[in-house]
Amino acid sequence: MAAEIHSRPQSSRPVLLSKIEGHQDAVTAALLIPKEDGVITASEDRTIRVWLKRDSGQYWPSIYHTMASPCSAMAYHHDSRRIFVGQDNGAVMEFHVSEDFNKMNFIKTYPAHQNRVSAIIFSLATEWVISTGHDKCVSWMCTRSGNMLGRHFFTSWASCLQYDFDTQYAFVGDYSGQITLLKLEQNSCSVITTLKGHEGSIACLWWDPIQRLLFSGASDNSIIMWDIGGRKGRTLLLQGHHDRVQSLCYLQLTRQLVSCSSDGGIAVWNMDVSREEAPQWLESDSCQKCEQPFFWNIKQMWDTKTLGLRQHHCRKCGQAVCGKCSSKRSSYPVMGFEFQVRVCDSCYDSIKDEDFINRSWGRNPVLAVWPQRVSPKQCEE
Repeated sequence: MAAEIHSRPQSSRPVLLSKIEGHQDAVTAALLIPKEDGVITASEDRTIRVWLKRDSGQYWPSIYHTMASPCSAMAYHHDSRRIFVGQDNGAVMEFHVSEDFNKMNFIKTYPAHQNRVSAIIFSLATEWVISTGHDKCVSWMCTRSGNMLGRHFFTSWASCLQYDFDTQYAFVGDYSGQITLLKLEQNSCSVITTLKGHEGSIACLWWDPIQRLLFSGASDNSIIMWDIGGRKGRTLLLQGHHDRVQSLCYLQLTRQLVSCSSDGGIAVWNMDVSREEAPQWLESDSCQKCEQPFFWNIKQMWDTKTLGLRQHHCRKCGQAVCGKCSSKRSSYPVMGFEFQVRVCDSCYDSIKDEDFINRSWGRNPVLAVWPQRVSPKQCEE
């Protein structure tokens, strides 16, 4: 039986409004200026640029500022028009932009880190500039005095940061694949919990303070939604990329999650549809289908005079299975698997065509993927 491929409707493709060119190296941050037709960018070419849209429809730099070190992160607070730029040398520099966005004045340098700054957040209420870096720490400094208020160290590079302004909770992702939730105080902090679920380094985080949802993207090509506000430990796994997920943005008004990855793909996820939570992986000394021993189960191998098998896991039921009992592959959009993953034979047989037509293309768990890709259920001749 041949697989039926349902193509995405062409109307769902994005329309290119403008393209800004000019940097000589990788752009590390690009932020829209609220209520203005403008963009602020920072780059590895050591420049910060403010681009304003001219009458011709093209964006031209109204501000061009060269830094002493490559720019690695940036934060912008529109009401106060303050820009904070993290650098490869570990310093964070503060600037103030004029009302017409044609001039930028240097304010202060913060010695926040000993290595590359990976993320910055500014809190006006507390006058803190919070940052993470490759020196394996998160730091928070007072913007009034310029003094260091506190630091917390991790076992690996701190790669990304999100912050809840009401509770002063900070979410820090690191290269070990963990997300640490910290409560920041004036001169101290406390670890609330550690979130573990990714099999690769955390590349990006997005916090929604309204629904109290945390989204994380990692080098294992996956996205996890953590229901922090629900307090029930609920998580949803989303797999729609072929490479490292490097940026996330959740649109509260439309309940859509936008993700992009190193493979050049952009996905828009409809988070308003019902999804099944991915199961926890079960552990066993033998296959939970055929009961053949795994290779570390020496006793059963000796008793049955058989060779041990490698352990795998079915993505649909979570059971520990051998390769023979999980030889099939299938996508399963209702659980967030847009691409084909390993499933045991019984779960494969339980997946129906309606799971793809009604739930994926009809109800759109993934509204669109660019470049256009589809992953139908694998069918045998």
